Amino acid sequence: MDHNIESIRELILDYIELSEQEWEYCYPLFKVDQINKKEIVHFQNSVCRNIFFVAKGLLRIYFVDHRGEERTFHFSVEKTFATDYESFLKRVPSSYAIQALEDTTVITITFEMLQDLYKNLRHGEKLGRLIAEDYFFIINDKIKDLYGQTPLERYNKMNKNFPKILQRIPQHYIASYLNISSVHLSRLKYTSKD
Repeated sequence: MDHNIESIRELILDYIELSEQEWEYCYPLFKVDQINKKEIVHFQNSVCRNIFFVAKGLLRIYFVDHRGEERTFHFSVEKTFATDYESFLKRVPSSYAIQALEDTTVITITFEMLQDLYKNLRHGEKLGRLIAEDYFFIINDKIKDLYGQTPLERYNKMNKNFPKILQRIPQHYIASYLNISSVHLSRLKYTSKD
C-alpha cells in the first residue's frame, strides 16, 4: 500500500478508532496528489472543494487583503490538513487561498467523500466533528495570538508549533504569518538566540 495513504490512516487513528474492514472500505476513496512548489491548489473567492491532508511537504493558507497584500494565515505541515472549512461545508466563496511552499504530497478528500465516511464509518460523524474542532482551534488561537501576544511570544509559539519552519520557507511569509515586518522578524531572530 502507498505509504502516503498509510499516513492518512495514522491521521484518522489520531481522531477515531478504525477497524480493518472500515479501512479496507475507505482507503480506495483517497486520492494522492503531487503539488509543485509555488503551485496554488485553491484560489481565494472560489468554493473550496477539498480538504488537503499533507503527507509530505508544506502548504500555506493565505489571503489577499483590501490593499492587495498577501497575508499568511496558517501553515499546514506533515500530518495536518489545509482547507477553508466554512467554504467547504457551506459551498460559498472562500476567504483564503492555499499554496504549496515545497514540493508537496497531499491526500485529497472531497465533500462527497467526507459524507461517505460519515455514513460508512462507525465513528465517521465524530471524525467530522473533531476535524471541525481542530479548524476552530486554529482560527481561535490565531485571533488570541494576534490580539493577546507580543511579536516575540508569537515568534516563540510559531517555532514550537512548526519546528524548523525558519529553514523551510522564505522570511517574508514568516513575517506575514506573525503580522510583523521582515525587519522586525530579523530583530526577533537575533534577540531570541540563546
